[in-house]
Amino acid sequence: MNCSFALEANAYYSTSFDNVKFVESGIFLVNEEGFIEDVFEKDSVEYKSIRKKLVEDGKLRVLDDKHFIIPGFIDLHIHAPQWPQSGSALDQALEVWLNKYTFPLESKFKDLEFASEVYTNFVKQSLKFGTTTAMYFATIDVKSSSMLAKICARLGQRALVGKVVMDDKISNPSYYRDENAKDSLKKTEYFINDVLAIKDSCKQKVYPVITPRFIPSCTDEVLKGLGELAKEYKGIHIQSHVSESDWEHSYVKERFGINDSFALDSFNLLTDRTILAHGCHLSDDDMKLLADRSSSIASCPISNAYFANAVLPVKDAIDKSLNVGLATDISGGYSPSMYTAIRQAIISSRMLNDGVDPRLRSGKRGREDSSLSLNNAFYLATLAGGKALKLPVGKLEKDYAFDIQIIKIDDNIPSFYKEKSNLDLFHKAILLAESTNIEEVWIQGNRVK
Repeated sequence: MNCSFALEANAYYSTSFDNVKFVESGIFLVNEEGFIEDVFEKDSVEYKSIRKKLVEDGKLRVLDDKHFIIPGFIDLHIHAPQWPQSGSALDQALEVWLNKYTFPLESKFKDLEFASEVYTNFVKQSLKFGTTTAMYFATIDVKSSSMLAKICARLGQRALVGKVVMDDKISNPSYYRDENAKDSLKKTEYFINDVLAIKDSCKQKVYPVITPRFIPSCTDEVLKGLGELAKEYKGIHIQSHVSESDWEHSYVKERFGINDSFALDSFNLLTDRTILAHGCHLSDDDMKLLADRSSSIASCPISNAYFANAVLPVKDAIDKSLNVGLATDISGGYSPSMYTAIRQAIISSRMLNDGVDPRLRSGKRGREDSSLSLNNAFYLATLAGGKALKLPVGKLEKDYAFDIQIIKIDDNIPSFYKEKSNLDLFHKAILLAESTNIEEVWIQGNRVK
C-alpha cells in the first residue's frame, strides 16, 4: 500500500445536491502528496486484511463513535481586510457602508505590519471553523495582497487571493484607488507572477486571482485589460460581484444598458474559473449565460440579508444548470463560520419559499419550491465549491485532497439514544456545532488545527 497514513472513522460527505453519504468506520488511505489514495468501507472484501496490515505497520489511527469526519469547507468569497470591522454598521446602505467604513479600513493595508497582524489573525479564525479552501479579496496594495497569499501558504490553508482592482476616479475615493488603468493592470500582472512564484511552495497550493472589485469601481479600459490578462494567463481564476443589490444592479444597467453578467462577458471575464458573489438579481438570461460559460455563483446568505435587497433563488439557479457554492462574505457577512452560512442559507430559502408579508394570503406570499434542505446547503459548502474552483476538494473519495474536519459529539449536541437515521446525528451536528466541536482540521494531509 502506497500510503503515508490511514484514518478509520465514521464519515459524511456530499455525493450530489440532494444526497449525503454516510460511511461507517471507513478506512481512508492518505498518500505522501496529501491525497486520498483509497477508501475501504466495512462491506469491502479487502477491509479486514487492509486493516490488519495497517495496524501491523503502525499506520492506522482509529476514531471512536463520539467523533466523525466531514470535508473541509470551501468559502468562495471573503474580504479578508474587512475582518476588523466585522459586525459593524450592518444597518447602513451598501454604498454608505463601503464609503464610510470599508474603504477607509482597506486603505490601511499599505501598512504591512497592520496587514500581517490582521491577515494572520483572520486565517487562523477561518481554519478554526473548518475552512480548508478560501477565496480572498485583498486590497489594491500589491505587497500586502501578496503577503496574504504567503500567510495562507505558511499556515497551511489552500487559498486563492486577488489584488483588488478599482481605478474609476469618480466612483472610488481619492485616497483609495488605483492611479489609472495602465498602473492597475501592471500591478495586477506583477501580483499574479508574485503569487505564481510561491504557488507550489506548499502542499495545498495558493493561487492568484484576477479581481475587479465590481463594475462600479472599474473603468472600461481596466475591465478590457483584465479580460486580456485572463486570456494570457490561461486557467487563472477570476472573481468579482454580480447583480448584488438594487443599487449596484441598477448602476450597471444604466451604464451599459445590460446586466452585470453580460457586461462582464463583453470584457471576456466569464470563464469556467469565474466565481461571482451574490447574484440575487440575476435574470433567467443571466443564469443561462453564466451556466453556458461554466461560471459559478458564490451565495452569501448573511450579507445578502443585510445588503442585497433580495434572496438568491439557489434551487432555481441549480435547476438552470448554474453551479452555486457558499460563502461567508466577511464582513458583509459578520461570521467567519461556514456553519453559520449553511444555517442562514437554509433559513433565507425558507423565507423565500413561504414569503414574509402576512398581508398576502398563503400561496401568494412566497416563491414556491425554493426551500433548501440541510443536505443541499452542505453540498454548497463543500462539493459545489470544489466544482467552482476546478479543484479536487470537497469530497472524501479517491484522488480528492485529504481536507477534513474531525467533529466531536459533545454536550452541546444532544445524543441520548440511537438515532432513527444515520443522517440525524450529522444534521444535529451541522446545526449545533461550535468551533470547540471541531477538534482537528487537516488540509492536504497536514494537520493545521
